[in-house]
Amino acid sequence: MKFGSSQSVTRQEDQRFLTGHGRYVDDIAPEGALHCYLLRSPVAHAEITELDVSEARAAPGVHLVVTAADLTAAGLANSIPFTVIDTEDGGKAAAPRRPILAEGRVRFVGEPVVFIVAETMAAARDAAELVEFDFDELEPKLDVAIGGPEIHPEAPGNLCYSWGAGDKAAADTAIAEAAHVVTVTVEDNRIMCASMEPRAIYAEMVGERLHVCENGQGVWTKKAEISAWLGMDPEDVHVTTPDVGGAFGMKTMRYPEHFLLSFAARQLRQPVRWMADRTESMLSDNGGRDLTCTAELAFDADLKLTGYRLHTVSNVGAYVSGFAQIIQSRLFSHVFPGVYDVQAAYMNNKAVFTNTTQVDAYRGAGRPEAIYVLERAMDHAARVLGTDPMELRRRAFIKPGQMPYKTAAGELYDSGNFARAMDRAAREADTAGFEARRAASAAQGKLRGQGLCYYIEAILGQPMETAKVELTGSGAKVYVGTQSGGQGHETVYKQLLRDRLGLDLDQIEIVQGDSDQIAKGGGTGGSRSVTVQGSAIYATSDVLLDGLLPFAEEVIGAEGARFDPEEAVFRAPGSNTVVGLMELAERAEAEGRADLLTAEKEIRNAGRSFPNGCHIAEVEIDPETGFLAIERYTVTDDLGNLMNPMLVEGQIHGGIAQGAGQAMNERVVFDENGQLLTASFMDYGMPRASDFPFFDFHSEPTETETNMLGMKGCGEAGTIGAMAAVANAVQDALWPVGVRVADMPFTPHRVWQMIEEAKGAIGTDQG
Repeated sequence: MKFGSSQSVTRQEDQRFLTGHGRYVDDIAPEGALHCYLLRSPVAHAEITELDVSEARAAPGVHLVVTAADLTAAGLANSIPFTVIDTEDGGKAAAPRRPILAEGRVRFVGEPVVFIVAETMAAARDAAELVEFDFDELEPKLDVAIGGPEIHPEAPGNLCYSWGAGDKAAADTAIAEAAHVVTVTVEDNRIMCASMEPRAIYAEMVGERLHVCENGQGVWTKKAEISAWLGMDPEDVHVTTPDVGGAFGMKTMRYPEHFLLSFAARQLRQPVRWMADRTESMLSDNGGRDLTCTAELAFDADLKLTGYRLHTVSNVGAYVSGFAQIIQSRLFSHVFPGVYDVQAAYMNNKAVFTNTTQVDAYRGAGRPEAIYVLERAMDHAARVLGTDPMELRRRAFIKPGQMPYKTAAGELYDSGNFARAMDRAAREADTAGFEARRAASAAQGKLRGQGLCYYIEAILGQPMETAKVELTGSGAKVYVGTQSGGQGHETVYKQLLRDRLGLDLDQIEIVQGDSDQIAKGGGTGGSRSVTVQGSAIYATSDVLLDGLLPFAEEVIGAEGARFDPEEAVFRAPGSNTVVGLMELAERAEAEGRADLLTAEKEIRNAGRSFPNGCHIAEVEIDPETGFLAIERYTVTDDLGNLMNPMLVEGQIHGGIAQGAGQAMNERVVFDENGQLLTASFMDYGMPRASDFPFFDFHSEPTETETNMLGMKGCGEAGTIGAMAAVANAVQDALWPVGVRVADMPFTPHRVWQMIEEAKGAIGTDQG
């Protein structure tokens, strides 16, 4: 039986993963490749006073030792590319250079100082012990606030930028004239990306060409930057990506290792390999979140939201990068002002440098911060104003009849029925029976709470993508510009091609992650893959069929031929002759018409799509221990057309686990000296299956015409909704005992401490 899109087809790629046939970087590195090791800074902030590597260079088995001075001597820039955005006053953000290897000063624990290549990892580590690395420690800057010990002379007060969006004057007026103003400050705790497979790279010279293999999210940016840095013709640099064990935005970033292994392979003319261990990843991978936001919400006398202001201070870590400033600022504008019908809204985001690893990635979500802040503020407002949280949102929702709707930040929402999705979620979550469940918990000495989040996200990344479809003797190959990191892309892309060409799924091969075979691509990130790449596959299939039609008419002997994808044959009116797609391909090949067997097309989607939906979490807390349990979790999403409902549900489940995991357990912790205290899974609280109930998922789609598939994307939706839904549920449970602002993560000790502190405050108030 054949299956096309919109069918719950099991993942085609799982067969090789579950039988140990996955092809990951560390599995396929060349035999005999030299091992690479980075000596990293043991302190957060210091002036380098001595760096002598002479003994390390003479150590047994060592082939290369590189410092910042060596890169400069080789004529190479000791700098990682970065992006600088415009600030609110029309200037530019601070732009301190991030060195590949530290020079003069180190600015976070784990910053690379010396790069060593040796025959074995043990030899490389032994050589690192011989490096004379002395320094004078400086006071670290760790709090997320302007001021403190200066990290970069280019950034007085450690201010990276001050960026704003919306209409400040209108927001000021709305708040000044409001019948009710509710103000709340919430924190968004810092997390690690913690992919199952740590970052890994190998590099080798193949003749005069450099081949770099890495577990990233797209090959073209790396190809362009490595070739430019080394002064090589881009055609002489080949970048590939095999299977990837999780990426979450973190693996699309630029890191020193990309450049250093490329340099070593060309310098030594031998293959080199590197894979981070878990603690090294936690020290050096870009992290996510870490901000504090004050929200001011204005309501009229009927409790309709009329406007708001958000003032945020964000951590960008020790350096800026190619993505840090964009993610930490513009992610807010893409959902600003959410699903609410307000014309007066403004947000200001000040970003500061700290002596910590960069904070410019995100795990499983592109826009959670803005939604988290706004939905926490709306929930807080409902409690302060004494109204129902759903009703407060309903009054402020953009109505279906207002679509397309232009937000205060200039985004154009094309479709959505927010009230309908929320009502469906409420029914499925049995919100009507919640008070009875709360009473049952109270009878057992437990606190029960229910919280919701209505999220909307904007699909980011390039709106254009290219696909190439090639008919082969056994079926078809599809060349794509995105990169799967475990999402199931191969299965969905095969389904899409089956819809157009009628081939069985096992006749289709997906080719990804190869800069030689695929001319260009936007990579994977921001939930763009299926909406953009899938549209390109559809369009390219049509180009292929259009090119084959005249030849099919010749073979059939009749005009007006059309292709029937259900039977995978061409037929023409007035003729009983049909010709199968694969038969026609064989004829074309035999008659010297191989040019008909390949088609390539670039598409550009008409606009962003806006996945949205309602998450409702129900939690129970033991006030004696602070232990938190998620008892029920319900989601109703508007994701447009679902290409594979089973994969969508899996993506939503995983996203919820990520968002709820941050709410329950996860938090990066540094001590007062900038030492990372959560540098292993013994100390960093990743979510476990036992932390969750079964997630209840439902679909309430609305049409979108921003892409030919009618899809809105789903990869990050679960995380975006989960953070605020769980946090609001905890806040609801703790409100009766006097806790007015509950910040993540809700570990047992933190929850118990909040309850005990509230008891003390209540006791004081009562005299």
